[in-house]
Formats: sequence, C-alpha cells, structure tokens
Amino acid sequence: MNHVGKNSGTTEANNKGTHPAATPLLKNLYRQVSGKLLGLAVKPKLIGDIPNISQASTDVSDDKLAPAGDSGTSSQRLTFYVLKEYSRSNSILIDLETKQYNLPPALANVIDRAHGIDENTAMIFLHHHKTEKLSDNNPVFSPRLLRLIEAVERYPTLKIDFIPVTILWGRAPEKEDSLFNLLTADEWQVPSISKQLFNIGVKGRDTYVQFHSPKDLRAIIEDEIGKNPALQSDSLISTDAASNDRQHLHTVAAQVQQRLEGYLDKQQEAILGPDLSDRRNVVDKILYTPAIQHAINIDSKENSRELAKSRKLARSYLNEIASDYSYATVRFFDRFLTWLWTQLYDGVEVAHFERVRELASDYEIIYVPCHRSHMDYLLLSYVIYKRGLRVPYVAAGENLNIPVLGQILRNGGAFFMRRSFKGNPLYSAVFREYVHSMLIRNTPIEYFIEGGRSRSGRLLPPKKGMLAMTVQSHLRQAGKPIVFIPTYIGYERIMEGGTYIGELKGKPKESESLLGLLKASRKIERIFGHVHVSFGQPLYLADFMKKFDVAPNTLPKDRTDSDMPANVTHMIDNLSIKIMQRINSSAVLNPVNLLALVLLDTPHGALDEQSCREQLALYQRIAEKIPYDDDVSITQQSPEAIINYGVKLKLIERTPHVLGDLIRIADGQAPLLSYFRNNILHIYIIASLCASLIQRNGTMSLNTIERVVGIMYPFLQAELFLKYPLRTLNDTLREHIDTLVEENIIVDKGVNADGHRMLTTPEPNTRSYQQLTVLANSVEQSLERYFMVLALLSQQGSGKLTKEQVIDLGHLLGQRLSVLYEDDMPDFFDRALFTSFMDALERLGYITVSASGVIEFDARIHTMAKSARFILNMDVMHILQQISQLTDEEIKRTLTELQNKKQRKFSRKKA
Repeated sequence: MNHVGKNSGTTEANNKGTHPAATPLLKNLYRQVSGKLLGLAVKPKLIGDIPNISQASTDVSDDKLAPAGDSGTSSQRLTFYVLKEYSRSNSILIDLETKQYNLPPALANVIDRAHGIDENTAMIFLHHHKTEKLSDNNPVFSPRLLRLIEAVERYPTLKIDFIPVTILWGRAPEKEDSLFNLLTADEWQVPSISKQLFNIGVKGRDTYVQFHSPKDLRAIIEDEIGKNPALQSDSLISTDAASNDRQHLHTVAAQVQQRLEGYLDKQQEAILGPDLSDRRNVVDKILYTPAIQHAINIDSKENSRELAKSRKLARSYLNEIASDYSYATVRFFDRFLTWLWTQLYDGVEVAHFERVRELASDYEIIYVPCHRSHMDYLLLSYVIYKRGLRVPYVAAGENLNIPVLGQILRNGGAFFMRRSFKGNPLYSAVFREYVHSMLIRNTPIEYFIEGGRSRSGRLLPPKKGMLAMTVQSHLRQAGKPIVFIPTYIGYERIMEGGTYIGELKGKPKESESLLGLLKASRKIERIFGHVHVSFGQPLYLADFMKKFDVAPNTLPKDRTDSDMPANVTHMIDNLSIKIMQRINSSAVLNPVNLLALVLLDTPHGALDEQSCREQLALYQRIAEKIPYDDDVSITQQSPEAIINYGVKLKLIERTPHVLGDLIRIADGQAPLLSYFRNNILHIYIIASLCASLIQRNGTMSLNTIERVVGIMYPFLQAELFLKYPLRTLNDTLREHIDTLVEENIIVDKGVNADGHRMLTTPEPNTRSYQQLTVLANSVEQSLERYFMVLALLSQQGSGKLTKEQVIDLGHLLGQRLSVLYEDDMPDFFDRALFTSFMDALERLGYITVSASGVIEFDARIHTMAKSARFILNMDVMHILQQISQLTDEEIKRTLTELQNKKQRKFSRKKA
C-alpha cells in the first residue's frame, strides 16, 4: 500500500489530484527531464549503509476507513523520506537514489485507503515554502507531517517509517580559501537558488547522500508524550475528541519536528564538523581567554618580561601549534591518497566502522589508534573521510613540522606538539587551552596514545599526556560526552622497516625531512599487501568517572594548571591501559602475521611445506576456538594461499626438494618479520605459555601450571596489554588447555592418585610434538628477558643498582645475548620491554625504590629466579646465568660509558 503512483510532483503541499489532467502529465515530464539532466551532472557518493526497507505492497484498498480502536487489516509499513530543507533538485536527487538502491521511490504516490493516506510523494520537508502555522508566533509545519500525525492518531494499526536523509553539496565545514569555494561549498546556511545551481554544476561530483535508519512515527509520538506531562492527559493515541484539536496537533507536531530536525543537525555536524571560524580568529579567541591571560601574567612576572612580550610569545606558540584546516587540501588528499593506496597496497580493509558512525552525532569522538608508521596519519583520516564523517584534528609530533610537509599536514587537520613541555609553563598552558577549545567546539580529535611509532611491533607503554589534557578539559567545562575509539592499524609491509631495525640496534634516530621521505618513497615498488584498520569497542569517559567517583566540572574553568585529584590520576592510568587492551582486542590476523609467528619459532626459520601448512591451520583453529575477542579478525585464506601470498610479497621462499618443498624466511627478512609477529603475539601467548611448560617438563599437573602461570602472567600482561583479568585467569587457562588437548598438541593423562589432573607431551618425533615445540617457542624470548633481569638482580643483591641502571644493563645484556644466541633479533633487546618489566616488578611490590634511588627487594626475587627451571631448558638457563655474571668493576665501567654516551647524545640534541 505504499508508492504506487507514477505521475507525482515535487512538492508536498497539495496531495489531492485536483488539477486538470494535463498538470500531472506536465509534472511527470518535468520530473523525468530534470532527473535525466541531474543524473548527468550529479554523481553522489553514498555515506553509510542502505537502510533495510522492504518494498511495500502496491495493493490499494477501498475498504471503509477504520476508526480508532478498529483492528484494521493492514500490516504494511509506509515509508517517507524526511529532509530539512526544500528544493526541487534535492527531491529529484533523492528519487534517483531511491531507485538506484532499490528503496521505495521518493516521488511516487503513497496510497493506503484503509487508513486515509493519499499522498502524491513520499517526501517531507521540515522547512517548506508551503507550510501551515497556527499563528504568527507559532512554528510552521509541513502539511504532510500534520496529516500523517493525524492519521497515526486515528488508526492504531497504521505503521509509518520516517527515513531522515542528509544531502551535502560538498563537505566544507568552515570558511573557504576562495570566493569560488565560498559560493559552492555546503555549509550550514540554506542555499539560494543561484547557489544551488552552482552546487549542481560545480559540486555535482562532490555530493554526498546518507539515508539514516528508519524512525517509527508512532514510537516518536509516544516517546514525546511520555516525556511531556502536558500531553499525557489527552494523548493523541486515543479516541478522545481532544485528539482532533488543531492546537493539540500542532503541539505534538512541534515536538516531532524538533526531534527530527535535531537528529538531522547532529548527523550533519558529524559529517561537516562544527561551524568554525578561520585560524586567525581561533588564535585570537584563545589568546584572550582568562586561562591564557593568567598564564601570560605569570610568565611576565616569573621571567621579568614585559607583558606584551609574553603575549607575543604565547601567540607564537599558538601559531606553532594550531591547525589551519583547508577543505581544498582535504579534497586534494582524498584524490591523492586514493591513487597512493592503489600503488602501495592491494586494498585498505576496514572493520567495525559502523559503531563509530552511531556515536558521532551524540559524542565527542577521540580516536586513539596504535602507531605503526608515518602512514597512520594519512590512513586513518582517509578512512574516516571516505566513510562520511568529519576528518579529525590529529596531534602530530614537532618532528613532522618541517618545511612544505608541515604546512600540508596542518592544512589537512594536523596540530603540532613538542615532545616535552617541561620547564615551559606558558607553552603548556597554550597547548592545553588549544586542546580545550577543540573539545568544547565538539571537534573530533585523534592522537597516538603510544606517543611514538613502535619499532618492535608491540604496543608501547601509553603516554598519558594528551589523555590527561582531554580529561582535564572535560572537568573544566563539559561539552558533549566523550568517547574514546581504540583503533588497530595493521600492515603487511611497512616503509620504515629497515629504519626501525637500525634504531633497535642502537643507530641514532634520523630527523625527519622532506628529502628523507622522498627517498623512502622510492621503495614504493617493493611494498605490497593489504593494510587493515579495525575500530575497537568504544570506551566512555562517563563510565570511568562513575567508577572512580570523579564529578564533572570540578576544575576551575579559567585555569589550565590546576592539579588533578588522586582519583582522577588513577582514573587516567586505568583508562590508558584499557585503551591499549581494546586496541589489541581489535587485532587483525593477516597472512604475514601468521607466517611470521610460525617460521620465526622454528630452527633456522624453515619448515617443510606440509608442516608449515599444518601449523598455520592449527593457529587459525586456535584463534577461532578460543577467540581472544569478538572483534579480532582472522584471515580466511587457506594455509596454501597464505604461503603463496608470503612468496608473492618476497618475505619467504619455497625451495624445491625431492622429499617435499621447504618453506624458509627470505634472506634479510627475519628481523622485519619479527615486527609482524609481535603485532599478534598477545593472541597466542597463553597457549604458548601452557605449551612451553609442558614441553619443557614432559609431564606436569594442572595445579602446578596454574601456579607458575599465575606468577608469570602479570609480567606478560604488562608487556602485551593482555585483557584477561587475574581473577578469571584459571578459567582462561583451562579453556586453552582443553583446546590444545582437543588438537592433540598436549595429552591429558587424567587424574592421578593425589587427585591432580596430569598433562604430558605427545610422543617425541611425531607431528603433534613438532607442533607443540613450535607453539612453545613463541613465549620464549619474553621469559628469557625476565629471567635475565632476575638473575642480574639476584646476583648483584638488593640496594646496589637504580631502576634506570638495571634497565640499561638489561638492554646491553639483551643485545649481547641476541648477537650470540638469538640470530641477532633486535626486538629481543628493545629497551621498552625491560622498562615494562621493571615497572611491573615495582607495581606488584617485588621491588621498591628507596629515597636514595636504588632498588630494594626481598627473597621473592631469588625464588622467582630459581623458578626458571620450570620454563627454560638447562642450556638457556646456563647461558643466562653466565651472561648475567658481571663483576662490580664491569658494572661500574659499563654504567660510566652509558652515562657518557647519553651525555653526548643530549649535547647533540641541544646543538
């Protein structure tokens, strides 16, 4: 009973066929010709998904109209499209789009005689040139909206869906760079006829359409009545005579229209962003806020500087920091990056973006991705823009604020920050106020919570500066509720791979320059594969504030330097860890990750092809049977296809052999493959730890496994940001063991005489035993690092070394061990891993830092060091003990040289 007529016009004011016969024919001809012309000039891009709407029946009933209370016979839903502003071009465009995507047509008659519906189009314009109003002081209403509300009032069985529609002729959110763009960009103003013609002619290829999810009209009315006590006494959904009163009808229509208009405004803001002024006005506005005026006064007094000079300095900081967003640059990036990704990658795969779209209209979005490559800056903004949401402002390091490139990034939404604010309270105040200004304007923001790019492929410990500024801003002045979107970015090749390996081995970090980036671009022909972007489960700041008993608006609005209470600091610490865990929970297991995990844990990085296939298949099954998280994506390629893919990327090689082909890591690729293994190590680490314990000990009780894992788990959790809570660890452990038993990787011997469940290895020289050994090796490097540090502490004794000295010595011993025994794998001695381990020892109370700065500990460190016998084989234990035996003289000489090296590095930076 929906959309049955062909000869319909483009307005909604007159719904009855009262015109002469020629008029509908002329209207239909006009619509067809206009549609053809518009279709040639306009090629709209669809934002989001098509709503799931079934085409309604074309059956038109002549039954008598059923009064309120009659059960009626219709079960069909009528569909109407709701737009904010009226224009003929918008009407025709939506009609073309509904036909293209097999939706109920917008410019067709909607007839349901059983319920008194006879409309000549399925479009409702909230702001229409032909409207009905009760008086000069009351709002105007769409006549069709009034008729439909009245029909829903009379017929309880009538089902009407409203589909809000957003149309954007261009996507510029603020002032433009030229008069031409000003005339053509879609901003918040209603376009005139001349501007709309400009839009069609010039921006037709830059037009966006989004059909939002259907809204049930009856549900909207009932919800508004429920929220408005004044309407509850004589509800529209009744047979009371008051329901026909025009005043009452207008009151409800006002509520419905306000709700629909508010929804469309929110959706438009999610795409365009807030209505911003130009950069100069933003800078001026921030400069004269009470918070910055206070900071300027303090700077002037403390540094004996004239007030004007302090203000000038603050302005220079703002100009150094502030973005200079240009829609022209964003459009350039859109075209350029579309080309670039096709050159670099076989595709950009995006997962779980719809959850972001659902939040964008009601929340202040903070994107917190991991940081793998310089490409991340461009990639995430590109993905967000192509899916119809506002490009976020991105916090970028000052190292990227270089000539030419810096300005381009600034025009694309980047704002720049120094590595450290230490010793410069004025800069700190200016930066904090700039962030605050963006948040209170509801501007989406993106920052890399790790602070810098990971050189090892693992997540780095979170840098909480930007996170703390975000929380501080909200506590000063709350705008929209804040939601954090943890985002996983995964590559199959990275441009900076060679540079990362060099830096891990101790090579000084090279400063960024346009020339250096151009040199790196010469490697494009060697970079292939896919890149994956996965948006994790959102984290709501309000939930954490409730958990830690943090009240909103508790900090002074006019200050940026207020100390945050201890509960706020604890909340930020907890939130930062949860963000890291959610990033890992949205990981993507791509073919390169799995190949790296398998081959790097084999002797000499090689397996026969059949064994390689079986190990890959085993890892795929483990990830499916014990899903780390529902958001984790697993490649659906077969093991054979995964191997062929790795050969195509020149990461591995197939060596023909009469007894069966061999698969080996290509020359020079092992250090790079370790990067991709580390991306997903967290998913398999519990299974690997279980396999390691059983493989090393032959037979072991479940109780002993639980005890040893319970000791080691907090350190692995700190290193890999594992999501499993300690209180449910044993349940997780048993789930992994049951799966490994099911896969014949370990053998369940049942319960012994003491009532303990006993687990053992498969028979040696079997395929299952080989698979167990490969799986067990994944956790080996982490455990070796831990016990190397424990052996060093145990040998040196309590009260001898500072925490920093232990980290430095561990790093050096790791380098030595890697060269001698670990095939020179630089990620083994990544300094961040030793820092993470020492932090975990301190947090768990195994060590304490005295007033003099040295670390102190008790017998538990010695006990933990001795427990290595359960995890490491005897050869490795002897190596670790030998390499950790340093004399006092060796330690003194080593620490002196390290201090001199750091001093030289600091001097070069100052120069």
